[in-house]
Amino acid sequence: MGYSKLLEEENKITYVKECFERELCKNLGLVKISSPIALLEGTGINDDLNGIERPVSFSIKALGERKAQIVHSLAKWKRIRLAQLQVAPGEGVVADMRALRPEENDTHIHSVLVDQWDWEQRIERSSRTLSLLKERVRMIYAALKESERQVALRYGDIEPSLPEEITFIHSQELLDLYPNLDAKEREQMGAKKWGALFIIGIGGKLSNGEPHDGRAPDYDDWSTLNQEGYWGLNGDIIVWHPVLNMGIELSSMGVRVDKESLLRQLDIKGCRERESLYFHKLLLEEALPQSIGGGIGQSRVVMTLLKKRHIGEVQVGIWSAEQRSKLAQEGITLL
Repeated sequence: MGYSKLLEEENKITYVKECFERELCKNLGLVKISSPIALLEGTGINDDLNGIERPVSFSIKALGERKAQIVHSLAKWKRIRLAQLQVAPGEGVVADMRALRPEENDTHIHSVLVDQWDWEQRIERSSRTLSLLKERVRMIYAALKESERQVALRYGDIEPSLPEEITFIHSQELLDLYPNLDAKEREQMGAKKWGALFIIGIGGKLSNGEPHDGRAPDYDDWSTLNQEGYWGLNGDIIVWHPVLNMGIELSSMGVRVDKESLLRQLDIKGCRERESLYFHKLLLEEALPQSIGGGIGQSRVVMTLLKKRHIGEVQVGIWSAEQRSKLAQEGITLL
C-alpha cells in the first residue's frame, strides 16, 4: 500500500530528523539522553532567553503546590547533567527538547512550540577559545551539508542550496559593513550574500551602543575578549532559504560562562542577585564542567532541507482558523 501525500510528508520529516541527528552525534561525539519538559522555579536552571519572555508555569500538588516552569531551552540543565553523568572532555550529550514560548512572533518561521536538538559538550578550561567555537560550528555545518546531500539523493525533486563553506563574521564587523541597517536587516543581507554565516558575539553592546540581539547572562559567554580582538565566544548559525527568499537562524550556541564571565555578565545585566540560585552557586563554586553547547531548531532544519515555506508544514503547532485558511489559499497545508 502506498503512502498518502500527507503521510509521505511525515515520512520525509522523520527521515531528515534521523539523518541530521545521526550526523550531529557522529561529528560531535554526542550521546542522546532523556530530558525534562519542566523545571522547578527558583533554581535558575531554566533558560531566560532575552530576559523578558514569560515561561508557562503551573503548581505541583504532590510538592505542596510548588511552582514549575515549562522549559524555554535546556541551556543550563545540560551542564548540570554533564557533571552528573561524569562526561569526559571532548564528549557530550544531546537531548530531544520540546519547549513552549507563547510570546514568539507570528511568522512563517516561528511557533509557540519549539523543538530543538539541545546539545552540550565538555571541554577543557584551556579550550575556551574562538578557535574551538569555529571548529564546532564547522562540525555542525558539515552535519547539515551531509544531511542535505542524503535528502537530495533520496528525494530527487529537492535541490541542494547550501554553500560549501560557512562564513564567520563578528556582529561588530557586520554592523561596520551595514551601518544603516538594524540587526535583523544585517542578518538578512549577510545570509543573502554568503548563503550560510555564523555571527559571533551576540549579547554584548556594539559600537552603536546596542547588542546585536539579547542574550541571558548565565549560559553563553558574550563578554570575553576573543583572539581576533572582538568580544564574545558565542553566536548564531543563519542560512539562506531560497524558497522563502530570506535568512533563517538554525542555531544559537557558544562557549559557556566560567566563574569570571558569569560575574561580569551578571554585573552588566544588573542581576547579581542570581548568585544565590542553585545553578549559579554550583558554577561559582566551580562544581560544573567547562562546556560548549547550543540548540539547533529541528523544525527549521527540516524546513530548510525540504524547502518548506511554513514551519507549520513540518510540526504540529497552534494556528488560528484564519491562518489555516489564508495559507491554504497559498497552497500551504499545516499539520
